[in-house]
Amino acid sequence: MKSPKKKIIILGGCGYIGTILSQYLLDKGFYVKVIDRQIYGNFVKKSQNICIINKDVRKISYKDFAGYEYIIHLANIANDPSVELNPSLSWDINVLATDKICKAAIKAKVKKIVFASSGSVYGIKKERNVVEELDLKPISTYNKTKMIAERILLSYRKEIDIVCIRPATVCGVSKRLRLDVSVNMLTYQAYKKKVITVLGGKQIRPNIHIKDLVRVFYFSLKKKIPGHIINAGFENLSILNLAKKIKKNIKCKIIFKKSNDPRSYRLSSYKLEKLGFKRKFDVDYAILELKKYFEHKNFKHKLENYNIKKLKKLSFK
Repeated sequence: MKSPKKKIIILGGCGYIGTILSQYLLDKGFYVKVIDRQIYGNFVKKSQNICIINKDVRKISYKDFAGYEYIIHLANIANDPSVELNPSLSWDINVLATDKICKAAIKAKVKKIVFASSGSVYGIKKERNVVEELDLKPISTYNKTKMIAERILLSYRKEIDIVCIRPATVCGVSKRLRLDVSVNMLTYQAYKKKVITVLGGKQIRPNIHIKDLVRVFYFSLKKKIPGHIINAGFENLSILNLAKKIKKNIKCKIIFKKSNDPRSYRLSSYKLEKLGFKRKFDVDYAILELKKYFEHKNFKHKLENYNIKKLKKLSFK
């Protein structure tokens, strides 16, 4: 007799990360329930072991979680420009809904919530090793919503196991591809226009491949994370060095423009690695993967590849 499958809910499971994560967990033998408003579409592959619900996370109740052991919470208004379109809405979705999710999960006797926070909560740091113990100094509304959502989740840690993952900037291919994140965006510029436009260039950004990030989520389901918070990012690269990496693989020019974006920060994943996690993919892999995807698919960008453009079109509420 087969043992019953472990049951997991992915909030925001139709998004850039969620599309890959859903399939990964299916392959690991989970029964997966995705709850997502699907404003960017639904690219999750159908399976008898997956259930996809079109629902706003602000309308979640404990009945949605009943019978499930784990929740991975990805649902939010993502990135600075998208949040600035409607800051009050972003506080509503990114923060107030998170409190509602926690209460519903506890009532439904869920064992663990793993939350996708952001490495950007640290703000601008001069330290070469930005570790979990450093003070948070978020500089944008988006960063602040992530910080406060973390604090809400951690306030429930005596009632439910909580893990807050602070990822670096994500890169790599997904069927719900984003072209508004640095590696993906600059690689597409090189492929499509044969020109990479670098704004500033000295700013440092940490990076993580999407396949490694979904592995971090799975790792966090199995592990007890000391302090409930963990960084996830492995390559701290300047935007200029990133552009040079792309140029090595795609023939193009690099042009420079001034930037009004002061954000520059590193991320240390020493704690994650000490717990036993080993990365498998890097930025070079992502560049080659993206290039192959663009060429093979004869790729043409769409509105759905850019969060802010899609939200503007929808007049999202």
